[in-house]
Amino acid sequence: MNRKITLLDGAVGTTLWAIAESHGAKKEPVWKYNIDHPEFVRELTEKYLEAGSEIILANTFGANGPAVKYSSPYDPKDVITAGVNIAKDVLKGSSAKLCMAVGPLTQILEPYGDLEEDECFAIYEEMISAGMESGCEMIMVQTFMDLAMMRIAATVAKRYGVPVFCTMTFEKAGKTMFGNSVSDVIDTLEPLGIDAIGLNCSLGPDLALPIIKEFAEKTTLPIVFKPNAGKPILSADGSTSTAYSAEQFAEDIKPALEYVSYIGGCCGSDATYVKEIKKLL
Repeated sequence: MNRKITLLDGAVGTTLWAIAESHGAKKEPVWKYNIDHPEFVRELTEKYLEAGSEIILANTFGANGPAVKYSSPYDPKDVITAGVNIAKDVLKGSSAKLCMAVGPLTQILEPYGDLEEDECFAIYEEMISAGMESGCEMIMVQTFMDLAMMRIAATVAKRYGVPVFCTMTFEKAGKTMFGNSVSDVIDTLEPLGIDAIGLNCSLGPDLALPIIKEFAEKTTLPIVFKPNAGKPILSADGSTSTAYSAEQFAEDIKPALEYVSYIGGCCGSDATYVKEIKKLL
């Protein structure tokens, strides 16, 4: 295999909640920590840098206008700028790239919901411009179930002249919750000129493998793979654990190395998972 595989980071949200819990802080929308607990976000970034991640996400995923205004007195631009600056400071002097994370909105686009396309464009323009002005080097548009919304976010992201990666979240049957197939995703996003495509969140690495394989068969774009470490399992004593240990996760992700150019983890995975993937590479 002469294709270089770039090591991504692991989960931001679940890892930040674990960090917050270890410091006795409450679980909140994680973008709030950019302002209220920057030390948590710094710790997260330092752990991924130390684990060997070559591309690290800023804590911006859910910091869109409606979400920030709904549950805080903060300005979305200030939240995003703070998140980017924390990561930028940690990564200074390293070769790791800083990537803006852009997630889906909680509103649903017309005709299924009330969100108009123009309004959706404006929300993503406000969000992405803040990340770009703060100094992100690339954009990861991720965890989308609705291809129509993904198209809007990716279109806005492509205006900034930086690499744009797009990853959807799939059900076991190989389609998104909105019924979009791998072919639909490729046919819609490839013409936008995006730089990589694939899957994040959704499933564990073993269950997601057929979907990644299908991407490899149907597109020549580099493929991104950030599967979950499994849905949390609740023990009798009330504690939770992930379905996949770091070692099991790495073992199950191994067959995907044949197809992907970018690899990491999503919900439930932290720096220990990234270290295990690094051993594979």
